[in-house]
Amino acid sequence: MVRTGKEYLESIRDNRSIYIGGKRVDDVTTHPAFKGITQTIANLYDIASDEKNKMIYKTEDGTLANKIYMIPKSRDDLRDRREAIKTWSDSTYGFVGRSPDHVASFFAGFASSPETFERGLPELKDNAVNFYRFARDNDLYLSYVIIPPQIDRSKASHEQEEKFLATGVYEEREDGIVIRGSQMLGTGAAVSNYLFVSCITPLRPGDETYAVSFVVPMGAPGLKLYPRHSYAVDKPSTFDYPLSTRFDESDALVVFEDVFIPWEHVFIYKDIDLVRAQFHETPAHKLGNSQAQTRFTSKLKFVIGLAKKIAAANGIDKIPAVQEKLAELASLAATAEGMLLASEYECTIDKNGTAVPNSRFLYGIMAMQGELYPKVIAIFRELVGGGVLQVPSSFEDLLNPETKPDMERYIRSATVNYEEKVQLFKLAWDVIGSEFGGRHQQYEMFYAGAPFVAKGYCYRNYGYQEAEALAEKCLNSYSIPKELV
Repeated sequence: MVRTGKEYLESIRDNRSIYIGGKRVDDVTTHPAFKGITQTIANLYDIASDEKNKMIYKTEDGTLANKIYMIPKSRDDLRDRREAIKTWSDSTYGFVGRSPDHVASFFAGFASSPETFERGLPELKDNAVNFYRFARDNDLYLSYVIIPPQIDRSKASHEQEEKFLATGVYEEREDGIVIRGSQMLGTGAAVSNYLFVSCITPLRPGDETYAVSFVVPMGAPGLKLYPRHSYAVDKPSTFDYPLSTRFDESDALVVFEDVFIPWEHVFIYKDIDLVRAQFHETPAHKLGNSQAQTRFTSKLKFVIGLAKKIAAANGIDKIPAVQEKLAELASLAATAEGMLLASEYECTIDKNGTAVPNSRFLYGIMAMQGELYPKVIAIFRELVGGGVLQVPSSFEDLLNPETKPDMERYIRSATVNYEEKVQLFKLAWDVIGSEFGGRHQQYEMFYAGAPFVAKGYCYRNYGYQEAEALAEKCLNSYSIPKELV
């Protein structure tokens, strides 16, 4: 089933415990902090359920499903999957980082490698695949928390002052386990259906209590979310804050206050090596980050398009120095898109017949992402200049008979009228100057973790043999002088 937006909204009206501003949220679909993003996600589901958008595929089981859950078997499948994801990314201009296609991609990777989970407890071996099918067939929105809280990062989870600061197994029962502790970052969790919980940061010997992998419905008793301040609340209008009001997906600290997880929802139990293997010995991490780079490419294209339109509105797009800056933006975006496409074109087929994006190119652009986006924003700031600081405080200034004449006369350009110019610069401010824009710069800088983590993926996956062979060939092409021997 590919569900509609209305069905999605109905599915998140439950007993989830979300606290914002010291108060519990009654309904995420109507609360000011979440109304915009839930409507945005609902729109994504409406897009996917419309056959003309080509986001529906026939599964291995003969059912119809959303392509975000596709297990690609060829380069063509990877392309079809990317084009479906791009349809969603373009509709949010790349500003919803944890839309439903992200964690769905991880689960497609899990399900493509069932033998990985067979290395754990025999009674759990089929759970990941079974849940993947359930999520796929019900078109669920999955989010995740896979990083322990920042308390003392010099210590392992089992070395912290208190035992259950990070998420761990408090109690084992015949019918399941009881989870206690906390996890971050919970992006999109407040408006999702299920939460996938595990740990992607390296675990150490002694951390077995925290070496788990499971899913939990957002309405489970004892599961609590503490989102950060909402960037959508108190905004005067979508015209004034077009991104903040619609695309603030929220980030949250997730607390497990003795949450019961039935065994059928547990994939890995107290197994440090297997927790790591689920991400890196299956295609999960690569499929998930292929989605991420598709979204990132849409975001870069959007920023460049906005920069070009503002340059034209200000009448500076014919100046060589401005064209140089626009060309620099274009080269950065083309690099990201090119490496994404290269990872797809140079894909490999693994032992299970799954088409996997090429690690060299995928992790190459991931390693650049944290530096590339701030550079794009810095150039964009240069191009918009001080114009974003002189826009009126609200769209109301464009309507009031006392202020409208001044708006018409002084806030205009050679190519667009005052209304269009205000619209352009309001949008630009939401990218570079609002809290929402600041969060996105921080988000992209640490999307794959700390810089050394992102570059570590690139280092381990580049494949230096080919490069070293070229260097060795050159060294062997000439002789060392006899005087040096």
